[in-house]
Amino acid sequence: MSAAARAGGILVVGDVIDDTVVIPSRPIRPDTDTASTIRRVAGGSAANTAAWLAALGADVTFVGAVNRADVERHTALLPGVDVHLQAVDAATGAIIVIVQGAERSMLTDRGANAELDFGAIPDELMRAHVHLTGHSMAASDGMASARFLRRAKASGATVSVSPGSVAYIEALGAERFGEVIAGADVVFASLAEGAALAGAAEPTAIAARVQAPTLVLTLGAGGVIVEGEHFAAVTAPTAIDPTGAGDAFCAGFLARWVQDHDAAAAARAGTEGAARAVGVIGGRPA
Repeated sequence: MSAAARAGGILVVGDVIDDTVVIPSRPIRPDTDTASTIRRVAGGSAANTAAWLAALGADVTFVGAVNRADVERHTALLPGVDVHLQAVDAATGAIIVIVQGAERSMLTDRGANAELDFGAIPDELMRAHVHLTGHSMAASDGMASARFLRRAKASGATVSVSPGSVAYIEALGAERFGEVIAGADVVFASLAEGAALAGAAEPTAIAARVQAPTLVLTLGAGGVIVEGEHFAAVTAPTAIDPTGAGDAFCAGFLARWVQDHDAAAAARAGTEGAARAVGVIGGRPA
């Protein structure tokens, strides 16, 4: 039995962020005040996924990078997670999220996330499944991410990747991004991210061109397509903020998928997780 298989659980590696979420009460007017709800919350796609996994009762470990003064604070902000934060001199990453209905605009400072050292992650933290986000490639050529993905596979782990943003795919180029994530067992992508990866807009064409044993193509309110099968979204009782819905979907999917690799059951669990996420401000469980 491999070391990863013996370890069990899920290792999430990637970004951790200080989010400032702004929800204007009406369309933003230039050169004057617009009344808004503003909340400072912990975020980062990978850290959010780890938080939702813990809320679902999963055995989850998280590795990320923050300013050395923020290690204790961000560790405490991930209850139930085995947290391993790399302390660096750069400021902890920060994002301004402006929420307008179902749409978001994000102003991003990657900060410490750009200094995440994949090579410094010890072998003993490897788990049966490893989840990576494209945010960790934002300030690099992807080589470190690619090496770590291969290392995870060599340990016997299954691997999933979420690109996180069309911008990160465009920064590396679709062909290079595909090379970096080659070997992943599960690839999560929004329709826009899938189109950027595949150079095609239709879900069937995207599925044909993105090389992954399991492609999970999320469609927002339209649900999700997994292995060619469509699953409807779960309607949230109250939709406040879409931030982190995709991260919660990944968590719900993975918490179920690691049990027996049943993609259909995992897709349903993912849609339930996403519905929970849109009912809170920010990207983590309330």
